[in-house]
Amino acid sequence: MELEYPQWQEPLAAAILEFNPRILSGKLQAAEKVISTRIKELGCGVDDAHELRLLYDGFVILQDLKRTRLGN
Repeated sequence: MELEYPQWQEPLAAAILEFNPRILSGKLQAAEKVISTRIKELGCGVDDAHELRLLYDGFVILQDLKRTRLGN
């Protein structure tokens, strides 16, 4: 499967696919960092609305992973 935005979707996918809590924590942090950086790079441009929506969806997924797999 080819990712539309691999620079941040790959770390997100790595976190989603990780079930070892010790490893998951680091992958969650890495994905959060790269997603935050990308959001700051994009700003609020209309042309970037699609990617921004996906980035925010990614953050929701990360928060859910923290809650369900790490108990945070």
